[in-house]
Parts: sequence; C-alpha cells; structure tokens
Amino acid sequence: MENLKGLSISDLIKSKRIIVIEIKEKKLKEIIKIFKKIDISSLELKPFSRFNIAKKLENLFEGKLSNFLNKIIKNRKTGCFILQPEKILDDIDDKFLIKLSTAITYLIGNPNYDAMAGKYYARFHIKHKDKSDSYLRKAYKNMDLHTDGTYVKEKTDWLMMTKIEEKNVSGGESVMLHLDDWEFCKKFSKDPIGKENFIWSSPKSKNVDYKVKHPVFSEDVKGNPQISYIDQFPEPKNMRQGIFLQELSDSLEGSKNKIITKLPVGSSIVANNYFWLHGRKPFKKNKDLSRELLRIRGSFFIN
Repeated sequence: MENLKGLSISDLIKSKRIIVIEIKEKKLKEIIKIFKKIDISSLELKPFSRFNIAKKLENLFEGKLSNFLNKIIKNRKTGCFILQPEKILDDIDDKFLIKLSTAITYLIGNPNYDAMAGKYYARFHIKHKDKSDSYLRKAYKNMDLHTDGTYVKEKTDWLMMTKIEEKNVSGGESVMLHLDDWEFCKKFSKDPIGKENFIWSSPKSKNVDYKVKHPVFSEDVKGNPQISYIDQFPEPKNMRQGIFLQELSDSLEGSKNKIITKLPVGSSIVANNYFWLHGRKPFKKNKDLSRELLRIRGSFFIN
C-alpha cells in the first residue's frame, strides 16, 4: 500500500479489506488552517466551491490523494476506507468535519442531491426518543445490512458516513459485510428471482415522491455480483419475491463474516456501494443518548 506524507496507512485489525487512513497531527493543522478560510454556506450554495476545497486538500498531499483514495474505493478486494484524525484537536468540530467530508467526496466523484436534507449532504441525530418513519434514527432497533440509493433514480456508486458527535453512547457499532465474504452470495445472486425488477419506494421523511424498479442483484463488467438492497423499502409483488427477500435478509443478518467495529468521533467511513453492505447494532438504552452523523453519497467521476 502506497504511503502519503502526512498519513498513516494500515489495515483494520478485523479486516484487511478496510483500509484505515489516519491524518497525522501536523498535516491536520495544515488542513485546519486552509479550511478556516472557507465558508460552509459557500459550499452549500455554490457547487464549484466544493471542487475548490477538494483541490486545496489535494494540493496538501502533492496531488496524490485523489488517486490513492480512488484506488482503494474501486478495488474489489478492498473498496472501503476509514479516515480519522491522529488526534482530536480543538478545531475539529462539526464545521471542520463538513468541510473535510466535502473535500474527500469531491476527490472521488459527484455527490447526489440528498432530498431528505435538501442539499448535497445530510445531518441527522439519533436520540433516546424517536418518532421517525424509518430505522435510520431508531436507536434501539438493529439497522439491518443494506446499501444506499435503492429508492432513487440517481446512481449511488459510493457513500460516506462521518461521525460528528457522540454522547452517552454504548453499543451502536457499525456493521459491514463485503459481498464476496458472504457465505451465500452465489446462491442468492444466481437466483432468477434476484434478477427480476422489484418496486422500491420510501417513507415521507425521504422527500422522494416516486418509485423505482430494479433488481436486487446485477453484475459488473467482469461478471462479479453487485447488490442494491434495503429491507425497508421493496414492495414485493408476489409470494416468490416476498419469500426471496425474507430469506435474503435472514442470510445476510446471519452471516458469520460481518465486520463489527466502533468508529471514533471525527472519523469517516467511505465504501463502494455495489459490494459493501452496512448496518448498525442497537444502542443500549440511555435517556441522554445522542449521536450525530453526516451522510454524503454519489457517483464516480466519468472522465
């Protein structure tokens, strides 16, 4: 694995597929200094300014960071990285994390419009009490393994999740599963039902007023299986599809090859959305529980 000055590169202890990228303190201070001159409202209202912040970050790594990240995220053997600071400095706050997340994603591709938030990124809290219409904010429910973008028309090649804040939290670990490590991938991806078009919709909170059709499984140009699936949003049209989805869900959740890891505050996880599934373990009950996450998802650049 190539080394970049200012970064410490290693494999996640629990999986060599996930690359851990740690930004060293000296380089962090350089990034913070440059980012302080950039206004978040500018990033939100002027799309070209997002490319500008990405270019400034790229320049700090001698023009090598984009290529390095894209090699990881597009490689079937890896396809996922965790980015985290060596040390949480006082200036690493929500504003800095929005800027860093923006810069990183714009080195990979074009983020999609997130209808839930009305901008290119979404922020959401998970708290003790919740009245939402999906598992996203339900702290004490298991969020089953899934991919993103199943119910939208835009391509969703990758996603980033950044942990902005966390207080009074026990549990809530991130769960990841690489498609090639799933014990029953061949069985389900080769099943003709999985290649049928399913109808996918979403609850009101997502602010998407249409439905889409697509199969659960497809193949890349090399014939490798790809998955587009979430348990909450398909509308099976017959018994065959309904039972297929139930057995698929049971198999994914029962996999012994899931990677369960706790991400520190200030860290981001970026994954290829075609062959990585992600989820979350339930939190332990605490009336003062609070976690805030940032989400960005999008498509790779087409040069």
